[in-house]
Amino acid sequence: MALRVWRVFRRSWQPGHAPALVVIPLGLIVAVGVVDVLAPPHIHLGPLLVAAPAITVAFAGARVTALMGALAVAAQVLIGVLREGLSSGNTQAQITALVVVSAVCVGICVVRDRRERQLHRVRSVAEAAQSVLLQPLPPRTGPLRISGLYIPAEEEADLGGDLYAAARTDRHSTRLLIGDVRGSGLASINNAALLLGAFRAAAHRQATLPRLAVHLDAAFRWDASQWRSQSQEDADEDFATAILLDIPDDDPVVHLINCGHPPPLLLRGSHVTPLTAEASHLPIGLGGAFGMAAYDVQTFPFKAGDLLLLYTDGVIEARNTGGLFYPFNERAPVWAKDDPDELLRALHDDLLAHVHGHLDDDAAAVAIRRVSL
Repeated sequence: MALRVWRVFRRSWQPGHAPALVVIPLGLIVAVGVVDVLAPPHIHLGPLLVAAPAITVAFAGARVTALMGALAVAAQVLIGVLREGLSSGNTQAQITALVVVSAVCVGICVVRDRRERQLHRVRSVAEAAQSVLLQPLPPRTGPLRISGLYIPAEEEADLGGDLYAAARTDRHSTRLLIGDVRGSGLASINNAALLLGAFRAAAHRQATLPRLAVHLDAAFRWDASQWRSQSQEDADEDFATAILLDIPDDDPVVHLINCGHPPPLLLRGSHVTPLTAEASHLPIGLGGAFGMAAYDVQTFPFKAGDLLLLYTDGVIEARNTGGLFYPFNERAPVWAKDDPDELLRALHDDLLAHVHGHLDDDAAAVAIRRVSL
């Protein structure tokens, strides 16, 4: 029986609240009761007891709040018995007021707890959707170690327009995509899901990166425009900046096509080299109408021990309160020797510290280290 009571009592605490804080309203009830009984007849501290349930609302659930309210009412009754008697109009008014305030506090807790349960369910659905949309990258593929990082602009959001994905080909290579869909909200999430789905379906089938780029562009443009009327064709264009990479297992190079996205960083020892393509193509959704000939593949050395950093503009455009951009190119060499997971954890903490915990845009990054040939 005692164990059951303890479990019920424990469930009354809300996530993130501190049960130890219960000593505050308990101490208040005891202090007010003792002082009021010992005080001169013309001094009445009983009305202060309403603070006990009011304080409890801030850190506990409905059951604990009701318990503190009941203890406060009991203390008020005891004070009335010892001082004026329960027949006193003043005592009756104080007890009635305390009961009403305690009931209101419990009601507030019930409404808040119901809302928090609803938010928890919604968050669970969002987390499940994120796990389907933005699937975790494989920690190891061929000679590569890979890790991904996604930081939403809003703390309670799990989904946004930044994306990344990886696929293994039957030609002994790994293909990766990192992108940033224009806009925000549900429209950007829908377009991100479309682009990720098209990549996962075709990355292992398309013979070359240009063919893959054409496929992604065509799928993106078709889905975005198939229901538009002719008068809407030039309005609110949907697109995504992206980089497509192909990293062979047995060749120390990386092939990439840049579609309007910030260039990757190659970390070799303490040196940082931006892999800036000779030509940056139009974003996905705007440039595929010209066919495969429009996409030039750039090839860069990627040797054993090198680390490649992909990122979205949410990283490099993050500003602190003074308006200064995050110095990504300066910070990256500090983590050059770390494993991809450790590097991205350091990036996560350092980036949030720079912006004091508030990002204006979603941020994503992928770290890739070649460990052998």
